[in-house]
Amino acid sequence: MGKNCLITGASGEIGSAIAERLASEGYTLILHYNINRENIERLILRLPKESVLDVVQGDLTSSSGIKLFLSNIHYSVDHVVFAGGKSEYGLFQDVTEDTMDEMLTLHVKATWLITKQLIPDMIKKNKGSIVVISSIWGDVGASCEVVYSSVKGAQNSFVKALAKELALSGISVNGVSPGFIDTKMNKLFTEADKKQIIDQIPMNRAGRPEEVAHTVSFLLDEKSSYIHGEIITISGAW
Repeated sequence: MGKNCLITGASGEIGSAIAERLASEGYTLILHYNINRENIERLILRLPKESVLDVVQGDLTSSSGIKLFLSNIHYSVDHVVFAGGKSEYGLFQDVTEDTMDEMLTLHVKATWLITKQLIPDMIKKNKGSIVVISSIWGDVGASCEVVYSSVKGAQNSFVKALAKELALSGISVNGVSPGFIDTKMNKLFTEADKKQIIDQIPMNRAGRPEEVAHTVSFLLDEKSSYIHGEIITISGAW
């Protein structure tokens, strides 16, 4: 099976961990980032030189940005991992329409359009994998993260529905749903907030980006080829 993998959000901590794990397993990578060029450059230094096919910048918060990004994908893609995104914290009534549009485009429309472009080539090869990094809030919802929970719920529905369309074509579609992972996305929490959350987690610690990467690697492996339309939760039993 081909091993070219597109990773969106590769400059983030989870995206970088996924890139490092896949590179160690012989995958060749197309790395996406938006504004975090420094993180991408540091990531490339940690990867085997032969593992990086291309680095593509793209602002996925607008339709024009998505189209420009897609026009710069010049390699065949066998797997795609959607690891990009951002949270939005605050009371729902304070969220602006512009923020709603941006979150919907980044998390949902970009996932739709990128997948739509990649599917025909995967169907021709009768193989491929699509993995979406979602969130437990897409399943249970979170107060003060209503918009984020909404778009993550949409990602989960996308995974479950598209898997039914593509399974017969040899293409797997699955999601990974992290709980509280130790990343900069959680910088808005105080140390007291973090302790309160960790006290609720039966494993009594935050998850690590490498643990998310391990699950992604499993889903891309042919040994998991009968797993379709699943949302695998990584939460320490939270």
